[in-house]
Amino acid sequence: MRRRLSAAPETGRVESLNHDGAGVVRAGKTVFVAGALPGELVSFIRRRAHRQYDEAELAAVLEPSAARVTPRCAHFGVCGGCALQHLDGAAQLVIKEQQLRTALERLGKVTPRQWLAPLTGPEWLYRRRARLGARYVRARERSLVGFRERLSTHVAALTRCEVLSAPVDALIEPLSALLSALSIRERTPQVEVSVGDECIVLVLRVLDEPNAADRQLLLEFESSHGVRIYLQTGGLATVQPLREPAALLDYALPDFDLRLKFLPSDFIQVNGPLNRALVNRVVELLELDAASRVLDLYCGLGNFTLAVARRAAAVIGVEGDAGLVARAADNAAGNGISNAQFHTANLAGSGLDAASWARGPYSQVLLDPPRVGALELLPTLARLAPRRLVYVSCHPGSLARDLGELVHVHGFELLAAGVADMFPQTAHVESLAVLAPGRAS
Repeated sequence: MRRRLSAAPETGRVESLNHDGAGVVRAGKTVFVAGALPGELVSFIRRRAHRQYDEAELAAVLEPSAARVTPRCAHFGVCGGCALQHLDGAAQLVIKEQQLRTALERLGKVTPRQWLAPLTGPEWLYRRRARLGARYVRARERSLVGFRERLSTHVAALTRCEVLSAPVDALIEPLSALLSALSIRERTPQVEVSVGDECIVLVLRVLDEPNAADRQLLLEFESSHGVRIYLQTGGLATVQPLREPAALLDYALPDFDLRLKFLPSDFIQVNGPLNRALVNRVVELLELDAASRVLDLYCGLGNFTLAVARRAAAVIGVEGDAGLVARAADNAAGNGISNAQFHTANLAGSGLDAASWARGPYSQVLLDPPRVGALELLPTLARLAPRRLVYVSCHPGSLARDLGELVHVHGFELLAAGVADMFPQTAHVESLAVLAPGRAS
């Protein structure tokens, strides 16, 4: 049971950052202080108590870190979209690398033979996919649009966003004005952003149908700001363009002469330049040749699969979302790729070894699972015994658990690991690892 605290300021030294980017202070009980940095002496006030830790508000920085910088965003500290704008970019990378090292050592009991150089991209205006909250506040007589406030379910009152891809970074106030003018302003709780190379789509979640006057306002917003608006009245199947024809969203992977189409509701990697670097590194680490036969698990709409197909004899992509599988196949056809096949399968389910795609043989395997990892798949991967296994992860904890299992139970060797800074200014850690069968570490 959580209870609120009202206490006098306390002083403590920050040891490290937790996985949400808050400073860790040992003050009888572990205290997480948002906005505090490792090495700093800070004054803080406990605000929320939990069984094993407390959450605190930063009152003052008494001895600042040399890595502390002035946040670029005026809303930093209130908006929960970013956690690390007060930390120098190079120092952010060091901390993310340390979090990966710690997870591998403590949770997986493994250490790679080589640490990969971190992959980096733009630190600002990079986010091409985002889900923004929207809430009409009667006292302000306007709709707020943005990320949730830190430690709150309320929508932060933003005027712009420094991490959203341009020109969406500057559309926060215009969107606020638009939603405020709608008759359904109290029934529009969300705006989803999808930015392609040539087109921008804003998906408005609407709990009631807009009337004719609303639709006219939405059309005028499209024209004025060079975006396309979609409406979502229910589940993902209800996402429809405000007007036809539908927008064409796509992005390029120029090093592989690829252009991938996607829908506004599809998962894509949020940082376009970093994604290009990540695809290049994954293909490099797979060590492909003209005879390679590759299995790509959690393939999505073919982000890695089609690049691999350019360098391999054949590639099989497997994904649980049938819609993404269909678009992956369409992307293969649209790029003139005939050596890629796609299958729909529940990769967290049972009986995977009986599937046609699981029979192999494969020389290389790639997987990019969700945050929960791929524990159920590990016996299948061990049976396939690829000469190279590349694991892309969005959660160091599940990655460490899975790598420990692959090394200590299934006899793989952890060759290399490293981070990819997909979400600068946040505490999110994207990472990748390379394994091969053989000696256990």
